[in-house]
Amino acid sequence: MSYNQISQAMGLFVYPSKGQSKSQQKKDEFECYNWAVEQSGIDPLNLPKIEAAPVQSGPTGAGIGGAARGAAAGAAIGAITGDAGEGAAVGAIVGGLAGRRAGKAAQQQSNQQAQANVKAQEQQMKDSFKKAFTVCIEGKGYTIK
Repeated sequence: MSYNQISQAMGLFVYPSKGQSKSQQKKDEFECYNWAVEQSGIDPLNLPKIEAAPVQSGPTGAGIGGAARGAAAGAAIGAITGDAGEGAAVGAIVGGLAGRRAGKAAQQQSNQQAQANVKAQEQQMKDSFKKAFTVCIEGKGYTIK
């Protein structure tokens, strides 16, 4: 492992502002890495796997509600034209399809939100570790960005 491999793996740059040698920097980074793992409870090189919460994939009721609204509208139109039954059937099909499409779009949006939540949790864990690592390495006389 090179002397700055730990900090570079985390996207950090460490400068030995007090003239520390490369071997001293490697030792200090390793000590600070271990200390930051202890303090934060996070090892950024071995993050725990976070699973997105399962999103309901069954019927959401949107198709049924759309079918009912479509049937009512179709029956009203059919009553005007003289065939309420056929109008209700056509309205139910059209309304059901529209409702199902809306349900799928809502499910896709829920899946995307769940994935965004996972990414945010992972970033929060990394940030917690970086904060602890930064405090330690600065305490040993390095500049870190």
